[in-house]
Amino acid sequence: MKKEDLIPEKAYERALFHACGYSYEDLTKPKIAVVNSWNEINPGHVHLRKLSQWVKEGIREKGGVPMEFNTIATCDGIANSGNFSKYVLPTREIIASSIECTIKAYGFDGMVMLCSCDKIIPGMLLAAARCNIPTIFLTGGIMEPKTFTEGPLKGKTFVTSDIKEAIGQFNAGNITREEFFLIESETCWTPGACNMMGTANTMACIVEAMGLSLPKCATMSAVSKIREDLSRETGRTIMNLVKENIRALDIITHQSIENAIKVALSFGGSSNMILHMCALSHEIGGDLSHFDFDRLSKSIPLLAKFKPASEYNLSEFHEAGGVGVLMKKLSSKLDLSTKTVLGIELKDYLNLIHVTDYQIIRDLKDPIAVEGGIAVLTGNLAPEGAIIKQSAVNPKMRHHIGPARVFESEEEVKRALLSNKAEEGDVLVIRYEGPKGSPGMRELSIPAAILVGMELGELVAMITDGRYSGATRGPCIGHVCPEAFEGGPIAIVEEEDKIEIDIDNRRLNLLIEEKEIKNRLMEWKGPKIKPAPGYLETYRKIVSSAKHGAYID
Repeated sequence: MKKEDLIPEKAYERALFHACGYSYEDLTKPKIAVVNSWNEINPGHVHLRKLSQWVKEGIREKGGVPMEFNTIATCDGIANSGNFSKYVLPTREIIASSIECTIKAYGFDGMVMLCSCDKIIPGMLLAAARCNIPTIFLTGGIMEPKTFTEGPLKGKTFVTSDIKEAIGQFNAGNITREEFFLIESETCWTPGACNMMGTANTMACIVEAMGLSLPKCATMSAVSKIREDLSRETGRTIMNLVKENIRALDIITHQSIENAIKVALSFGGSSNMILHMCALSHEIGGDLSHFDFDRLSKSIPLLAKFKPASEYNLSEFHEAGGVGVLMKKLSSKLDLSTKTVLGIELKDYLNLIHVTDYQIIRDLKDPIAVEGGIAVLTGNLAPEGAIIKQSAVNPKMRHHIGPARVFESEEEVKRALLSNKAEEGDVLVIRYEGPKGSPGMRELSIPAAILVGMELGELVAMITDGRYSGATRGPCIGHVCPEAFEGGPIAIVEEEDKIEIDIDNRRLNLLIEEKEIKNRLMEWKGPKIKPAPGYLETYRKIVSSAKHGAYID
């Protein structure tokens, strides 16, 4: 760059970039944001700094200048061990807003999103929609499953969800202290997203299904040699997108969102995807609600399912062809005109896919079940709906009537379970855990897993206005709307009230007289709730119903 070509008004900007190490030549090239959620406190993210170096090599190779910055990334599993899990879902909006502010303030030409885990991928999706510049995702890959080759667990394979269930197994005396310690100390032995079909991997698969990441990115191991090549290719691909001016909203459309939902329903994906995809729809002017998931689930068969809902883990899904093969088998039910970061339409990409597997990823003509993974129930206990991951429910619990056991928080139900106070047939009702009531809509994954570990997962139901892990299995109903904090009927359930769960008929009812329900609602007075600390009180005031994705309105 010649001195006479320098625009005086940009002097301050150039000088400050020089202090960051960028040359005059760098500042003539397309500026590519490498948006990284790397940190040292989340196993899904500890390796992302290494991936970003390879991404930046690909960007430089194709004539761009990479500029990296970070956003936050909380680990649900760590946060869910205590009351601070209330902060987890609200971080989605912080992530989205922090990226939006940085991208727009700097005027980047394109961005690469490096991310893993439950709220980080959705937060980056929201940011991508808001910023609408050329964008590609590089999800961080999955943690290797642990197979024991010696000792009391020899020959057994464990993934992250097995740790939570081991708490209940140990509490019930079903495993020894040595076995419990081995599961705890050795299951998480590599970086990567938890190797189970929880929210992290559901959202990574959704990103790939939407065409926002390169093929096989979602299910590839976090530590494989091929991920190095994939990272460099991601860097090269963003430069192609910038050159062709293919923007985020050319790929994130109502059609691609629906495609991705169908794919996730076909493999029994996380119930938390409802929150995130509804929020993304709202971001681009749509009005998706959890009822749309029920509509789509009735039309999409279940073609695959993975730990903890089956014996297969996600590494085996990858070996069978992963998202690409599943989409190929589901192609007759997808909109094939959607665009991808490859610069081609979905139909052209699927033409490149060769299908070999059958057992792990079933065919349309021979599904595991005729409906997809999610069902939305309504009734006098959930007038505005509640959700259940039906693909993870034992057939004998698809219809159940049992007495209510009422708890006002996650802590209460956890204490009851660890004290062996749950009995066969019970319906555990946990309320004031919704988006506003908690506030933050806590994830009750640990109580649900303890229940399974205690061998009560097929004998006891749980109902909450909070949410569950994507890896939760059993008759666990969440997202009850309206939530208790807003005076929904879940607020007036009393001990021993009979509750009916009927998944096939999509019903969730409190079996008492309607007159009694009306009287209780008229007499109901909300609990005396102290203002939540800091950001959570702000969140409580502006967050929407779970029905619409708990987005910030």
